[in-house]
Amino acid sequence: MEPSDDHGRPRVGILYDERMCGHSTPSGEDHPENPNRIRAAWKKLESKGITKRCVVLRGREVDDRLVEGVHTKEHVKLIKEVSSREFDSRRRRIASGFNSIYLNHGSSESAFLAAGSVLEVSEKVATGELNSAIALVRPPGHHAESDKAMGFCLFNNIAIAASYLLNEKPELGVKRILIVDWDVHHGNGTQKMFWNDPRVLYFSVHRFDSGTFYPSGIDGSHIMIGEGPGAGYNINVPWEHGRCGDADYLAVWDHILIPVAKVYNPDIILISGGFDAVDEFRSGKIVMALEGGYNLNSLANSILACAITLLGGKVHGSLEIYPFESTWRVIQAPDWGSSSDSDSDAEKDDGSDALIDSSGITFDINVVDVNEDIIRPFSMLKVDEDNHVKEIASNHSPACGSSNESTEGGHDEPVALPVHVPDNCTPWRSTFSKIDVWYASYGSNMWQKRFLCYIEGGQVEGMHIPCTGSLDKSLPKETKWKIVPHRLFFARSYTDTWGAGGVAFLHPESNVNEKTRVCMHKITLEQFNDVLLQENGLSQHLTTPLFDLSSLDSVAESKSMFMKALEGKWYSNVIYLGKDDGIPILTMTCPLENIEGFRSGELPVCTPSKKYADSLVRGLVEDGKQLSEAEALEYINSAASAPI
Repeated sequence: MEPSDDHGRPRVGILYDERMCGHSTPSGEDHPENPNRIRAAWKKLESKGITKRCVVLRGREVDDRLVEGVHTKEHVKLIKEVSSREFDSRRRRIASGFNSIYLNHGSSESAFLAAGSVLEVSEKVATGELNSAIALVRPPGHHAESDKAMGFCLFNNIAIAASYLLNEKPELGVKRILIVDWDVHHGNGTQKMFWNDPRVLYFSVHRFDSGTFYPSGIDGSHIMIGEGPGAGYNINVPWEHGRCGDADYLAVWDHILIPVAKVYNPDIILISGGFDAVDEFRSGKIVMALEGGYNLNSLANSILACAITLLGGKVHGSLEIYPFESTWRVIQAPDWGSSSDSDSDAEKDDGSDALIDSSGITFDINVVDVNEDIIRPFSMLKVDEDNHVKEIASNHSPACGSSNESTEGGHDEPVALPVHVPDNCTPWRSTFSKIDVWYASYGSNMWQKRFLCYIEGGQVEGMHIPCTGSLDKSLPKETKWKIVPHRLFFARSYTDTWGAGGVAFLHPESNVNEKTRVCMHKITLEQFNDVLLQENGLSQHLTTPLFDLSSLDSVAESKSMFMKALEGKWYSNVIYLGKDDGIPILTMTCPLENIEGFRSGELPVCTPSKKYADSLVRGLVEDGKQLSEAEALEYINSAASAPI
């Protein structure tokens, strides 16, 4: 029998502790992640009488050992000690070494309370003492990685709780955990902590914007599905823009999350971040931990709605709106796979990769089939006043001219038209596939095997993450080597692809006294657009070209073209290096304005790591037969050590 109070209502826990408000900016500066976030939520729950209907809990600090289930000892020690007086003079400097972090005298206690509180309510729900719980905690957690704080997050609260249930409390029988993360930002830290673990199915819906939205990079892409035993247990649904709303989220719940969750059959659901759409699972064990949300009124109202739902109530509203067309594209883009009960071995009869968890459920690598039984065209859906998705009739048929794709300067509006986008609705690809260009590579892409990752997809030795590849996976028609009068140098200090160390750049301006070796790959202009996207750390396939025919004409005249659509990216400047056999030679590098930043030290200049340098050596020595190994190393060292 499920636990309930004397009136038959589900027993819902609400955890709040004023001590977590001790974490604030060191000098009282304004900041979106501030103590008023949880205060506003708590006051809203009190004013509506929710706290009287719930079991109110106070926070407790977590033991170091339990935090070390997902974080390094060094990181735990730092967060534990950073609020002490011994760190007073160093606290700002330490915070500045992280990405989007502040620290003060109350940060240590708040961090240990936040993690311990989520762990506390998770255990109470897992034991059945509570049906569900909401933990009003801060600082948030889902960006924190094993060895570093980032994105306002010090410890990964949800990950610590999941690790505790799985590894410290086997008597509770929690063998499968579903983590649902619908914070607007991708939970990079949570994803990485369970990347290889099939006991945790991580599901994230987040704004991605082709990898430009925080925390940026490829981590939030749909191609990131997990690895090893955890392959297939990581599902990312990346929004293409920031205008997605209730209809889009409900469509994703109906067509991906709910079918996946029913097959996975988790023992408990841990929710990270936003607060919405839990009605489908409210009969199960649910823990909700606060992550982001910085509009105090919206945050408080969302938490109120969530609490009402968990208590068995309904949140009413009118949502006579449609999902965006881009929502359908996002969900159509991956092949979510299929799942079925099976007693088969880990390798299926058809030869496809599969996994079997402890329950005997066979999980394909890509998890859930996108087929007519699960996915219906979103144009046939609308949301009624009870927040249910309803099918509507339509006599429209797919047509390229009716597509409402998001384009630069255009709009991605909710549509009531069939939203399948046929291949012929991107005519630029057909046109650009008939135009050849030389792509001149001067860094790791000089190694042919590495360059082909941008064409065929995948990764090579030394790379931390795979490439998505081009839509056209045809191999380069020809490869040539050339020396160009531009300065080669190495800058930046870390990349998601190669880790610590600098990567190669060309000085955008030519200089007859400089000599840089480039490997030229003859590819199509369509492929060049896909390479340009990936070189800048982005992974979504283009619906409109970054570099079009007018750009090709302009760059031949100006010799250099800054790509406004890639503003802020490292390789946003396309350089024209002349022609070979009448075909334009293009490469990409940093904007000219960055050069002064490298010279002044505002932007880091750093020697390449060994594995990155090895990729250059392989291109120069093994593929191109340009230099001996000793000469290649000297070439790299000279470029890395000479002043810019």
